[in-house]
Amino acid sequence: MNSAPSALSAPPHAPAWWRELNGYHWFVFAMASLAWLFDCLDQQLFLLARGSAMKALLPPGSDLKQFGAYATTIFVAGWATGGLIFGAVGDRIGRARTLTLTVLLYSLCTGLSAFSKGWIDFAFYRFITGLGVGGVFGLAVALVADGLPERARPGALGMLQALSAVGNITAGLISLGLGRIEGTSFKAGDAWKYMFLIGAVPAFLCVFLQWRLKEPEKWLQARQRGRETGAQFGSYSSLFGEVRWRQPALVGMLLCVAGVVGLWGVGFFSPELVGDVIERSLRSQGVEASRIPGQKTMWTGVNMITQNLGAFFGMLLFTRAAQRFGRKPAFAVAFVAAFCATVGYFRLFNGKGDIWMSAVMGGCQLALFAGFAIYLPELFPLRLRSTGTSFCYNVGRFIAASGPFTLGQLQAWLAKGATTSEAKLEAFRNACTYLSGVFLLGLLALLFLPETKGRPLPED
Repeated sequence: MNSAPSALSAPPHAPAWWRELNGYHWFVFAMASLAWLFDCLDQQLFLLARGSAMKALLPPGSDLKQFGAYATTIFVAGWATGGLIFGAVGDRIGRARTLTLTVLLYSLCTGLSAFSKGWIDFAFYRFITGLGVGGVFGLAVALVADGLPERARPGALGMLQALSAVGNITAGLISLGLGRIEGTSFKAGDAWKYMFLIGAVPAFLCVFLQWRLKEPEKWLQARQRGRETGAQFGSYSSLFGEVRWRQPALVGMLLCVAGVVGLWGVGFFSPELVGDVIERSLRSQGVEASRIPGQKTMWTGVNMITQNLGAFFGMLLFTRAAQRFGRKPAFAVAFVAAFCATVGYFRLFNGKGDIWMSAVMGGCQLALFAGFAIYLPELFPLRLRSTGTSFCYNVGRFIAASGPFTLGQLQAWLAKGATTSEAKLEAFRNACTYLSGVFLLGLLALLFLPETKGRPLPED
């Protein structure tokens, strides 16, 4: 890997990254950011709708949290598979073309989830949605990394990831709005169906992707040279055949596993905690049973909005820290902060007045993902950039897919013999606390990865 200091490092008092962009650069950035923003919207709609969907699709008496964890595991496994497939396809046939396909896939299958008749077909739709979702990150990041000026790259990639919080917040607003009208404008308990139907809207983005988005000139030139020299694009045998690419791929995957398992295996189960705590509070206040589902939907939406407002600022802060102090120091602080914030949240959240804790946890956990967007493309050459980035970010999800399953099993084991809702809630808190230790795994991965601050993107 090229380790020479870069002449392209921003000098003191350099203009802001966005001043480097022309009109077409802005278009590329906007299309990549929207693809990832809508991707995250669909992810969050699933998280918000998961509990209600399980209640509607499973027989009475089923363990809703456990089956919700299974559905999440299937979704994340599809995500990992899609990342493997579409990351390599993007390096071979082009980022823009493949990005269009992945957006269309996740949009349509999110909409189809609303028509599920049982848990099996719901899980099937979630897996196919995951295929599309998994492909977007590596493609969007590679498109921006190769299509924008060098000095604008870190700031643009950090902002791309930060804007994903807008998709998450939009999902929370959708949940909030549907919660207010649930039971009046439509049948109580059906809000989850409308969430998934709304999630199909991003399919229209494909029209704009196909309209004007072109492959990066750097990729076109490299692809032509590759045809002449026989260089392999999007090849896993090439990624793992050379030590200089194999080590960052494997260790980078471990870095991502720490963040992804922590977020999807623990952090994104905050709606379940909030829902249980709010339901307990409403029942104690004597609120009518028919109003409780709508109130729970509304407050899980408030929680999601708060969590992702924190995430937005956390990702911007990480971007600034990574540019000033380096990628590895920023990651080290973020992993420790994510561990502390997650444990604190699941131990101490007890009601509406604690909703601010969601912002702290979201900011610490999602800050890591701004790091993934900035750092991963700096580890691989252009012909393997989408492949390597997608491998690290998504293949780790085969391991991460065990996170929700492990949480469900651990919670069930800790709740064994529990007869009250309070005891079951305590078991859930304990399971989340124990699993939060996965964030510290990222500190180990950092020991074996290079610092890339101030260096050009590596090439063969």
